[in-house]
Amino acid sequence: MRETPRPQGTVGDTGSGPPQLHPGRALAHTPGASSSGSPHRSDSRPPQTPRGARRSGLDGRLGTPPPVPGRPTFLPALSGRLALLALPVALFALITWQVAAHGPLARADERLSRSLVHPGRVPELLADLGGVPVAVPVLAVVIGYAALSARAAGRERWWLPPAVAAALMAVVPAVIVPLKELVARPGPPVMGPGTGFYPSGHTATAVVAYGSATLLLLPRLRGTLARRALLGLCVAVNLAVAFGLVRRGYHWPLDVLASWCLGAALLTVSVLFVDRGVSRSSRRSSAGTPSPRTGPS
Repeated sequence: MRETPRPQGTVGDTGSGPPQLHPGRALAHTPGASSSGSPHRSDSRPPQTPRGARRSGLDGRLGTPPPVPGRPTFLPALSGRLALLALPVALFALITWQVAAHGPLARADERLSRSLVHPGRVPELLADLGGVPVAVPVLAVVIGYAALSARAAGRERWWLPPAVAAALMAVVPAVIVPLKELVARPGPPVMGPGTGFYPSGHTATAVVAYGSATLLLLPRLRGTLARRALLGLCVAVNLAVAFGLVRRGYHWPLDVLASWCLGAALLTVSVLFVDRGVSRSSRRSSAGTPSPRTGPS
């Protein structure tokens, strides 16, 4: 037999019907009501739950109690540069260990070199691009141009990037020469008897000299195409030097690769140092410290 629906009870009934919404309570819980201090309570007292006490962030989401200051904008760039520094340092340590212990990587490197060596005039000229008589004068000209142009533009600490580039070039022999003596790796058969071929001094000179020159010239170029062309030229010159050294038989391939890693680490350190010095100067200027005038008063 089909049951009939139970009728709604009156106010005085005590039946088990579904609860009814009362207009007063609904109004009290309506967000924005005049009698509610928050959307969670009908009175003006603050909510007692930790979630309700949180303040919303800039994007409308709930924040964290207490409010956490935002991450500084320089952290992503800094973490990326530190990662770029850690990778070549780790690779350089691995190669140095293999070469010093004459491990399997060093033995494979020697077998590869025997198939790549083919002395000639062109590889010799390409290898000379990494020599001090060629690379250092190029860097000196760029340093002078960068210093004069930055000083004429009235930039603060105009001398810092050129000075760091010059100091970095002076650091190269101070690092390369002790490593050559410490590892004492024999050279390829073309070079005859003797030691001190690891790491490659020509490669390290080329990486630091042309890399520092590129870093000095990049801020003065307008347009993405010009900057890409300069970066491409820097990479092409360093590849040419590496090819000439290995092809001519001046160095093993691992000698060149290790100097690439060492040069990349030195360039990264120089960039971090320059950025830190420039950021300190800009913070000092924004705080109200007067900067020295370079032009007539």
